[in-house]
Amino acid sequence: MAKKTVATLQSNSKRLTKAVKMVKSPKSGAYTFVEAVMAPEAVNDWLSKK
Repeated sequence: MAKKTVATLQSNSKRLTKAVKMVKSPKSGAYTFVEAVMAPEAVNDWLSKK
């Protein structure tokens, strides 16, 4: 189960996106949030992989 949250960040001439994914830990069963800042084109690939 993944929660998709995307915010667009602008710095100088580069366009970046901050993506947040909710990941369930197989060991404890608790959910954690994984954040990454990347190019907007890479967001869907990053969210789809486990």
